[in-house]
Amino acid sequence: MDDRRLCKEVTANNGTAELPHVIAGVAQAFSDEEIVKRVLDGEVSLFELIVRRHNQRLYRATRSILKDPAEAEDVMQEAYVRAFSHLDQFAGEAKFSTWLTKIAVYEALGRLRRRKQMDDIPEGLSGSVNPEESTYKRELHSMIEAAIDVLPPLYRSVFLLREVEEMSGAEVADCLGITEETAKTRLHRARRMLRDELKASLGDAISAAFSYGSAHCDRMTTATMQRIAALSRPRP
Repeated sequence: MDDRRLCKEVTANNGTAELPHVIAGVAQAFSDEEIVKRVLDGEVSLFELIVRRHNQRLYRATRSILKDPAEAEDVMQEAYVRAFSHLDQFAGEAKFSTWLTKIAVYEALGRLRRRKQMDDIPEGLSGSVNPEESTYKRELHSMIEAAIDVLPPLYRSVFLLREVEEMSGAEVADCLGITEETAKTRLHRARRMLRDELKASLGDAISAAFSYGSAHCDRMTTATMQRIAALSRPRP
C-alpha cells in the first residue's frame, strides 16, 4: 500500500474499528513533520497519528510534574489541542516531538503554579506470568514510581524525560527552559536521590531477599542428613 492510499484509508476509516491497523501503517510510513504538513494541507484526521505516537511521552512528562494521572491526562489533551491550534507556528527548528513536549510541560507547570496558589502548598523537595511473579512486578513497579514521585519536581522532570523517554540533554533543556548544563546537573542529582530513596525503601526487602523459609530448611536438612547417614553406614 502506497503512502497516499494509507492516508486516504485513515481519513475514510476515522472513528472505526479498522483505524488502529491503518494508523500503524501510516505511522511507520511518515515522520512527525510529514504528518504535520499533511494535516496543515487539510488531512485533519491524520492528527490522531500524532496523539497516538506521543501519548506515552507526554504522559510521563506531565505526570512527572503533577503527580496526578488524571490531571496529567487533562494536560495532555490541552497540549494536543494547543499544538493543533498553533500547528502553523511550528517552524521546524527543533523536532516536532520536542516542540509538542514543550507545550505539555509548560501547561503542566502552569497548572502546578495555579494549584499551589490556590492551595498555598509549598513545593516539596511479554508471555504469561504466574500470579506470584505478576504481584512481584506490580509491587516493584509501584515502589519505583513512588521513589520517583519523592524526587523534587525540578529533578523528577529531568529524570523522566532523560532516562525514561531517552530524550537528549539538549531536548530536555529546551523543553524545560533551562541550560543543558543545568539539565545535566539535575539529572546527576536525581539519580543520586533516587538511588538513596530506593536503598531506604528496599532495605528490609533486600534483607529478606532469597530468604529460606523454615519448611524449605526442614526439607533440605532432612534430605541432607539422610544422604549423610547413607554415606556413614559401614560398607558390607
